[in-house]
Amino acid sequence: MSDSISFSIIIPFKSWSPDLDECLSHIESLSSKNYEILLLPDGPLLLPEKYSKLPIEILPTGEVNPAIKRDMAAEKASGKFLAFIDDDAYPEPDWLEIAYQYFSEHEDVGAIGGPAITPQNDPFWARVSGAVFLSPVSGGNPERYVPCPPGHKVDDWPSVNLIVRKEAFLKAGGFDSQYWPGEDTLFCLKLIEQAGCKIVYVPELVVWHHRRPGLPKHLRQIGNYGLHRGFFAKKFPKTSRKFKYFIPSLWVSFVVIGMLLSIVSKSAGLVYIAGWTVYLLALSISWKDIRKHETLSVALGAVPYIILTHIWYGARFVMGLTTRELKSSLGR
Repeated sequence: MSDSISFSIIIPFKSWSPDLDECLSHIESLSSKNYEILLLPDGPLLLPEKYSKLPIEILPTGEVNPAIKRDMAAEKASGKFLAFIDDDAYPEPDWLEIAYQYFSEHEDVGAIGGPAITPQNDPFWARVSGAVFLSPVSGGNPERYVPCPPGHKVDDWPSVNLIVRKEAFLKAGGFDSQYWPGEDTLFCLKLIEQAGCKIVYVPELVVWHHRRPGLPKHLRQIGNYGLHRGFFAKKFPKTSRKFKYFIPSLWVSFVVIGMLLSIVSKSAGLVYIAGWTVYLLALSISWKDIRKHETLSVALGAVPYIILTHIWYGARFVMGLTTRELKSSLGR
């Protein structure tokens, strides 16, 4: 790498936390030192003395959503590449080296993303929450949560592990979004359509990402995803109006309508039983996929989580489809 700054690591958050402390300690251990760190808290922040030697700039933002925070950081960034990561995630030591090599070898690529793996030391129910997404049957995109070679083009990637050429970021107009979550979906769409960029999944580009501990927090997150995806399917169809996003809602409709019809019709009842049989077979496939990465107890705990995830996501997706406009929650 050159002597000038190559990467601006951008971390939006509300206030100091143990997760952020962990994130910075791992950034300090990165094999490449060719970076600056831009911290974006809501208010003024006193940096612990142990990080005084790191190239950190603190940019208090007020209570604004993560998209606005990232745009503010991009204006101040000196790096050629903008490396986005969440405060509850932390990178592998070779994170920036892999990114630099890939960008150097692929001048036509504007952004790369990699998996955000659940740490093995996460609490049990947090690991269960992450396990839901380890199968294409239960979660749809396991490559976002574990390395799944080979690399390939994508049209949507989470900002927990997304590195973008600054030139492409500016050409796309930044995040410039009132939405949360979903701001990264719209940003990726702008990268493709407005900046004419390729976004590539690089399985070796790894960060570790803590999950929501407990069912209520898990379902709240899933519900927000479903609500925004349903709304985006209507307003931004190019990347969000895909059949796979409608499947949970179709399943919820089957569960509710099928239950009512089975009360009055024996044949409808048989169809209802057959539908549940197929669903349980799909759950068994998910369970086998999860066991490739998780313990038996975590995989067993994930089964009821998957069922509730599908039902709640499906219901909220329908709400998103019927909503005229969504208001920003400021990521809170």
